[in-house]
Amino acid sequence: MTQIKNLALYHPQKADALLALNERFVDLAYPFQKKHYYHPKFKGKYSIKVVLPTLFPNDDELDYKKLGSIQNGGDAMDTFANLHLLKDKSKVQEIKKDLLAYCRLDTLAMVRIWEKLKEI
Repeated sequence: MTQIKNLALYHPQKADALLALNERFVDLAYPFQKKHYYHPKFKGKYSIKVVLPTLFPNDDELDYKKLGSIQNGGDAMDTFANLHLLKDKSKVQEIKKDLLAYCRLDTLAMVRIWEKLKEI
């Protein structure tokens, strides 16, 4: 939502349409934070790295540890921020592939969690 607000500032002609998106977003942490759904394996935490393997144990498709060099958001942000410093084009392509795989899994994880909450 913060980045949408930043985009709206950067593109004032599209600000209304961009900001309207924020009204449609739902933070999927909310049901876990408010304990509308709780599992003892959460141990009081509700990050995606805790919730996802609890809701989907043994699902290799949803396992961040199966990814390449980028397995968490901090690594993704740092790697992306420094990508322009690399001179080796094949390394850049490899890192871009890893970034896309991480983003794909993050998105898929949110979809699967949403589907599970609707099912419950």
